[in-house]
Amino acid sequence: MPGESMEPMHCLIEPGDSAGPVIVLLHGRGSDERDLLPLGRQLHATATIVSVRAPFAAAPWGYGAGWAWYRFVGGTTPEATSFVAGQEAIDQFIRSHLEARLGRKPGPLFIGGFSQGGTTSLAYALRSPGVVSGVMVFSGFLAAHPSVDAGSIGATAVWWGHGTMDAAIPFAHAEAGWNALREAGAELTTVTREGVGHTIDAVELERARTWLQERSAA
Repeated sequence: MPGESMEPMHCLIEPGDSAGPVIVLLHGRGSDERDLLPLGRQLHATATIVSVRAPFAAAPWGYGAGWAWYRFVGGTTPEATSFVAGQEAIDQFIRSHLEARLGRKPGPLFIGGFSQGGTTSLAYALRSPGVVSGVMVFSGFLAAHPSVDAGSIGATAVWWGHGTMDAAIPFAHAEAGWNALREAGAELTTVTREGVGHTIDAVELERARTWLQERSAA
């Protein structure tokens, strides 16, 4: 299938306090590792920011000149093979390469992303319970895939913001994901942005920053 040959994973790192948290950020489809790097410092003043490039070329799937975490089928459904491969790529990066890239053991670890990166981040937290302390979802959804189970959230905290006028990922998808996580007993913080589309606005960013600072200090 298009995109099945994965490039080695690349990342950009902005060092922070060695005792502080590490935030792994995943960009949306068609973008790259440069996109969310500035967001990381806005989220936390002293964290180490690691912005990762997705493993698949986006162009063969019609997503633009950048990169993608999986091929999208429709609704909340990812194409199964590319989805699992993308999950395995980020898992290998976090478990086997992150410490070497940082030159030290990471402190409290958080993962988050925008759009497809937010969906991928949430799926990773659910597929790998206990690896991250918290996950931030900016305009993503709960992926409909057999390996993604809201019931596996455990003690991992979730922050999730979404605009009611999002034309790319409908607000109803966010509500469905919120309901599934609540039913599973998740520690869930949600932010509804009335009239906001598929973007991260200043209010959402401020609330995510407050949540992250509180969680990382806990």
